[in-house]
Amino acid sequence: MLAIRTMTATDAPVALAVTKQAGWNQGETDWRRFLGMEPDGCFVAEMDGEPVGTTVTCVFGAVAWIGMVLVDKRARRRGVATGLMKHALVYLEGRDVQTVRLDATETGELVYDKLGFVREYQLTRYQGTARGATAETQVVSATPDMLPALIAFDARVAGGSREDMLNRLYSDAPCGVRVLYQQGRLEGFIMTRRGVHALQVGPCIASPSAGAILLSDILNRCAGQPVILDVPCPNTTAIGVTESFGFKAQRHFIRMYRGCAPTGDASALWASSGPEKG
Repeated sequence: MLAIRTMTATDAPVALAVTKQAGWNQGETDWRRFLGMEPDGCFVAEMDGEPVGTTVTCVFGAVAWIGMVLVDKRARRRGVATGLMKHALVYLEGRDVQTVRLDATETGELVYDKLGFVREYQLTRYQGTARGATAETQVVSATPDMLPALIAFDARVAGGSREDMLNRLYSDAPCGVRVLYQQGRLEGFIMTRRGVHALQVGPCIASPSAGAILLSDILNRCAGQPVILDVPCPNTTAIGVTESFGFKAQRHFIRMYRGCAPTGDASALWASSGPEKG
């Protein structure tokens, strides 16, 4: 029998095991962040008393995200993912969100379509080794006093404030947050975080001219390291710049939503923060 309960910190070995089994990039720090952001909205599925799956939610005002829908190989095709999704949706209904979003794999899209999610746009995951690019002297490391401006800048693109997430990402890796000001005006920012397999670049929110500069700067700073980034396909400029740095498409995600159509400006999204939080 399938049972779903709230995740706790003691479930870390389970979460890490299914993440490793799937070959995903999230590690212990990511799971701690998920639990810290939404302690009542992270769930474990059990079958006959044995943990077999996970999912997490995060609420940004009227918009919520669902991610990390992972099922142990031994329990797949037994309704676990659907059960986790239905449980997460009931939880989010209790939070009065208007829009639920997620990034689906091609397999997951079949599950989410049946639950009322519709396509928004596709993202491509690029992977490669960062190589020395042009040193961008106009890009600087973010300081704590810059965060309110970054959060407001991000909100216009994300369609709502992601203050908690951005603050936590900065706290986890302050040296990995870089910003670009031109003539005293904020033109964009980029964040990075360590993953199990590679450095994850994103979010990167920027104007058309700033995005290439920020990517060049961060790739120069992490030259020689494996890097992944998820780029929205509608941002053809970002796609072109990413490929010009030698990155190759690895896989695709489908950004989907349920409820009210999302707002925001996706054209300024150069790299997603990852499939779990957009």
